[in-house]
Amino acid sequence: MSKQNDRNERHKKAMERKKAHIDGKIAQATIDKGLMIVLTGNGKGKSSSAFGMLARSVGHGLRCGVIQFIKGVWETGEHLLFQDHPQVEFHVMNTGFTWETQDREADIAAAVATWEKAAELLNNKDVDVVLLDELTYMLTYGYLDKEMVISALENRPPMQHVIVTGRSASKELIEIADTVTELGESKHAFYDGVKVQKGIDY
Repeated sequence: MSKQNDRNERHKKAMERKKAHIDGKIAQATIDKGLMIVLTGNGKGKSSSAFGMLARSVGHGLRCGVIQFIKGVWETGEHLLFQDHPQVEFHVMNTGFTWETQDREADIAAAVATWEKAAELLNNKDVDVVLLDELTYMLTYGYLDKEMVISALENRPPMQHVIVTGRSASKELIEIADTVTELGESKHAFYDGVKVQKGIDY
């Protein structure tokens, strides 16, 4: 048997073992429930990943809600795409980044008003997916009551999926999440003096 044929045979056997393992895991996955997903860490891609899931959900005909905390001054691509979509309810805090506002009291008032929209979505069994973009900062900065937020997340409709994004997710968010992904940063063009790019960064 040639080296190539031998390698092909080993590959086939390895894939057979892998398939059996994966098929077993699929067979064991019998729970059907709404998931809570937390995307955190310093790396780029948290909101991008979340809006990718939103696009998937819309593609499947699911009803979705989006709450964007912090953002709002820039016209983002995701807002342009989804703001008028019949399956998506979209709300933006519309204050911009906290280092630009420099007004904690105004930021808190805006966060509380925006959270009221989030609470409505989290209490609506007809909404399949809720994206809470940059929510982690609202808890880190103390703009929203942590117990109130955690309670709303825990008591949402059982089949409703929730996606939370932002750096430094609190331990309470991580504890109640079903899936947590921490995106690391190895390199970022911005720190080399490159401007933020339309379609890539916003």
